[in-house]
Amino acid sequence: MTESNGSDAPDQVENENMPDWEKRFRAPRVSLPDWAEDAPDRSLFVSNATGTYELYAWDRSTGVQRQVTDRPNGTTDGVLSPDGAWIWWFDDKDGDEFGVWRRQPFTGGADEPAAPGLDASYPAGLALGRDGRTAVVGRSTDEDGTTIHLVRAGEDPVEIYRHRESAGVGDLSHDGSLIAIEHTEHGDAMHSALRVLRPDGTAVAQLDDTRGGTEELGLEVLGFAPVEGDTRLLIGHQRRGRWEPAVWDVASGEETDLALDLPGDVSAEWYPDGTGLLIAHSFEARSELFRYDLAGRSLERIPTPPGTVSGATARPDGAVEYLWSSAAEPSAVRSTTGKVVLDPPGMKSPGSVPVEDVWVEGPGGRIHALVQKPAGATGPLPTVFDIHGGPTWHDSDSFAAGPAAWVDHGYAVVRVNYRGSTGYGRAWTDALKHRVGLIELEDIAAVREWAVTSGLADPARLILTGGSWGGYLTLLGLGTQPDAWTLGIAAVPVADYVTAYHDEMEALKAMDRTLLGGTPEEVPDRFEASSPITYVDKVTAPVYISAGVNDPRCPIRQIENYVKRLEARGATHEVYRYDAGHGSLVVDERIKQVRLELDFADRHLG
Repeated sequence: MTESNGSDAPDQVENENMPDWEKRFRAPRVSLPDWAEDAPDRSLFVSNATGTYELYAWDRSTGVQRQVTDRPNGTTDGVLSPDGAWIWWFDDKDGDEFGVWRRQPFTGGADEPAAPGLDASYPAGLALGRDGRTAVVGRSTDEDGTTIHLVRAGEDPVEIYRHRESAGVGDLSHDGSLIAIEHTEHGDAMHSALRVLRPDGTAVAQLDDTRGGTEELGLEVLGFAPVEGDTRLLIGHQRRGRWEPAVWDVASGEETDLALDLPGDVSAEWYPDGTGLLIAHSFEARSELFRYDLAGRSLERIPTPPGTVSGATARPDGAVEYLWSSAAEPSAVRSTTGKVVLDPPGMKSPGSVPVEDVWVEGPGGRIHALVQKPAGATGPLPTVFDIHGGPTWHDSDSFAAGPAAWVDHGYAVVRVNYRGSTGYGRAWTDALKHRVGLIELEDIAAVREWAVTSGLADPARLILTGGSWGGYLTLLGLGTQPDAWTLGIAAVPVADYVTAYHDEMEALKAMDRTLLGGTPEEVPDRFEASSPITYVDKVTAPVYISAGVNDPRCPIRQIENYVKRLEARGATHEVYRYDAGHGSLVVDERIKQVRLELDFADRHLG
């Protein structure tokens, strides 16, 4: 046997030969650790260290970490009980999101049913009690709509709420006597109302900002005060046209409006002693943190680097831990103490290029777009319009391996926060109702025009791509703007809106009724106008589609309907089907998909 030094180790040589775009996917990464309120040394996080995203337990007092779940298609939905004794995790089948909760001791051991007596469902929220034996479990099914159940160890589950429309568990009070839920009984799945229940299901208090017509406002549960006997509930509201926090005492009915002088959307969570709030402020694709003192009503900025904080939590010692990244720098779990909290071993992810901000005048107002291009490159460049999903989401100055892969291959990447995106006020988010898809594409078209006339983009080499809602907009754009795009790449898209509605999970049916104003039978013209299959015969660009065969959000049957229409007229297209749900948690599978997309673009653009 021939000896070799460390520099010749097979893994290291392999890593050196691996392209940067692949390293970004393979490099181990971690989520922001969740910690047990009554056992703060016990934490739970998600990592891809094994090549599949799974849950991990971390005992901070000893430094010991262990893998909790191990499933072929990965696991990311998990909750740590307040006493730190149990890890609850959601067990579905191959990514179909339909399953049951199981639990496992924090220190390790066999999994067991966490809520015996409850049949499989789509999850609709979960809150665990501090007594170690109580849980509030939300369920969603096509047959029952939403049901919420009180689960106590050794007893049969008790149903405490039921409604056809979507709802979800918000939080359980410190002493377990109050349960906050979000509901959409009024039929608007984009704007929830709040109700607080006792464990027997009787209502204690209600808060509803919906006003009918176009002025309906949303509310959200941010959490009960973490103090014994405290009936204050932290909520989010939209009363001034954006998301802001307020404190609602559900016993007295008193509301405390914080009226923070910050220009973007604001969220919050409690400091562990209940005296202050950790404020998360999102504005124009970037975010920052503050501490708000409730007694003095003062706001103090918590220093973080420019970029995006995608999660933050205040620890009992007053330190704040947060997950941060920028378009140029990979994510890291940091602390206000100056330390990196959780640094996974192994290969480190290469960085990428910074993002540039562009503002374009559009038909509904100024549109914010984020642009990346190869360092030193000058246009016109082959350009990828990478459209985010949601639709109520937004692209930000945060690290993303997908766009970075395109940049590595010589493309400029443009990401558009179209009407419907969050972070630019309620009116911007709500603007896409009824003319769904078409409004977003008007904004994308305006940014496309800027990209071409500014000299950034080569009009003969323009790719429209996205996943989920972004995949839907890709197919819809190829049909309604056939002369604008050279080719399209759609991942897990809506392709045939009517069939998608009938096959998708119940919560998404409710969202589609809100967006389009009814069911396909009630508003057939709107579904037809917003469905990619309506325009499939006008598509001239080569089309690549990838789809998960177990996807409950953008089901496979409606994609097959669209593909058959392409096949019938001999249109240039390729389809890749994989055995998972709405995306994949397996790193090798994700790399395979990106490689196929890059190859498709290379073959058709030259």
